Amino acid sequence: MTGPRLGVDVGGTFTDVVLATDDGLTTAKVPSTPDQSEGVIAGVEKACERAGVAPETVESFDHATTVSTNALLEDDGARTALVTTAGFRDVLEIRRQDRPSLYDLDATLPDPLVPRRRRFGVEERATPEGIEHEVRDDDVGHVADRIEAADAESVAVCLLHAYAHPENERRVAEGLRERLDVPVSVSHEVLAEFREYERTATTAANAYVTPVIDAYLSRLESRATEHGLPVPRVMQSNGGVADARTVRERAVTTALSGPAAGVVGAGAADAGDLVTFDMGGTSSDVGIVRDGTVERTTEGTVADRPIRVPMVDVTTVGAGGGSVAWVDDGGALRVGPQSAGSTPGPACYGDGGTDPTVTDAALALGYLGAATALGGELALDADAAETVLTDLAAEADLDGPLDAARGVVRVVTATMTRAVRAVTVERGEDPREFSLVGFGGAGPMFAAALAAELGVERVVVPQTGGVLSAFGLLVADERHDAARTTPRRLADADAETVETTLDTLAEEVRAASEAPEGLAVSFAADCRYAGQSFELAVDLARPFAPETVAERFHAVHERRAGYRLDDPVELVTLRAEGVADRRSVTRSYAGGASVEAARVDTRDVWFDEEPRGTSVYDRERLPVGETLDGPAVCEQAESTVVVPPGWDAKVREDGALVLTRGSDGGDSAGTGGEASDISGGDR
Repeated sequence: MTGPRLGVDVGGTFTDVVLATDDGLTTAKVPSTPDQSEGVIAGVEKACERAGVAPETVESFDHATTVSTNALLEDDGARTALVTTAGFRDVLEIRRQDRPSLYDLDATLPDPLVPRRRRFGVEERATPEGIEHEVRDDDVGHVADRIEAADAESVAVCLLHAYAHPENERRVAEGLRERLDVPVSVSHEVLAEFREYERTATTAANAYVTPVIDAYLSRLESRATEHGLPVPRVMQSNGGVADARTVRERAVTTALSGPAAGVVGAGAADAGDLVTFDMGGTSSDVGIVRDGTVERTTEGTVADRPIRVPMVDVTTVGAGGGSVAWVDDGGALRVGPQSAGSTPGPACYGDGGTDPTVTDAALALGYLGAATALGGELALDADAAETVLTDLAAEADLDGPLDAARGVVRVVTATMTRAVRAVTVERGEDPREFSLVGFGGAGPMFAAALAAELGVERVVVPQTGGVLSAFGLLVADERHDAARTTPRRLADADAETVETTLDTLAEEVRAASEAPEGLAVSFAADCRYAGQSFELAVDLARPFAPETVAERFHAVHERRAGYRLDDPVELVTLRAEGVADRRSVTRSYAGGASVEAARVDTRDVWFDEEPRGTSVYDRERLPVGETLDGPAVCEQAESTVVVPPGWDAKVREDGALVLTRGSDGGDSAGTGGEASDISGGDR
């Protein structure tokens, strides 16, 4: 390493920082701010001060942000206009025929990001075979005038079949860029793939968040420059970092920036098949790492809107440390998705919060102590937590604040269990064959309880578990993607045409990199059986060999669906991925002299229906190789690890705690019983 490196992840409640030097890692956690750049710089200053590092000596600065995610969730993006083929401006509202809740007659869908009054059509026509009607310059000028009159701040252009023949779309974009002083997002640049609704929705989302991301990065770059820091690179949804220029051009690729960093960090923290469990202040994110490879997808959603770009395959539920507990109309206890956020935060933060949260319940049950200092600084108010839990108990007809706290923990554990089952059981995977990596500010508290519900025998909490997403930024590769839909029967695919398309895609990913000479490019193909409505990705070797691709597809289909067919295979979309490996990060853990020296307290912690006298340890002082028998609580500045009865925790050489369930580790360890006792089942 030639200089210090920074990784900064912004969450809904806290901003996490990891500073890597030759001497090891220094961490910091500060409250997130409405303007995220302020919290980012505050966290960087804190980490640099702790490490004795001057900011101007920092070599690299990598950053994960929720700016675009928040804009999509809160409908707080730019006023966007959409230009499409005449007669197709309602694609965003027509959507697909499928319903998210088939029998719900009151189901509501989110409003389109672009209202109808700002959607405009141009006379043109393309088919998959070519251009039938060229767009006219005067039509483009007329649309530009209407967009200007609508006071749009950004424009999306998505013409019919532009993924195959973008000539008309390119002409429209050039005309708008000449006449308007606003960003123009073009579908063949954002998503050169078929399926009109998904392509239109993704391009509109890109246009919607581009001005927001651009303004945020400008503020952050300005503040970074003032402190002598390098221009930050940004984590993309695909689990790779990119420079600010690339991110500005395709802002929608940051929609899952933070969760992606966490999964990458978890994959670097342990080997084998992993379920990653990231529980922060507002949500829990669950992903899969198989044999060290992060599982990715191209079919994600944010705020019930499709975002069809390569992204880490993450399932998110509204269950975090700051998630609010409430009682529904049927009298059932619920948790989330509402969150107390960073301001005012949980009641126990003492900053004016009046709603009971998961963190308040954890404090009442002893997982956290009144002397616990979150982030190394924030003291907790046990009386405030008891007050709001007492009110919750009265509303839910429960027997006092402890009963309410146990109910909150049971419900939130059930919610997180469903998220894990969604990425394992519902996809034909057995969660018992995986290890669970628990991280985030609240994840290590609930990881063992979640594992017990799932039958998972091994839990890993990395030494930097409380700030693992920030650590993931330091080990994430530079990564760029390109794709082109070229539908045809695989047997009929012309090898020369396929090779030419792959060369073009390789050029695109190299053009996106600041150092293309260091980029390793690999290829894949989305294939399907003839008549299927979905595709599966298979690796693609060069030179292109249809027989090899077909056999790989049969094997992947059999693994995913349990069978293979003799039907013809179709080649749908070609993909290229460019990856530049990052340097490794020095990780060291000294530990302490003895377990006894690491013991700092003893307190009652509630497991199941009874309190247990539980030893509390300073995690940073636990010796390497030692094993703790549960129950135990291991505290550090960024997170707290709860080891329930029937579990033990061994300190690994890198400082990770490896929790293993013994024969007497019950299925409800730490959760207090079945969630349905409190949540009322499906009410």
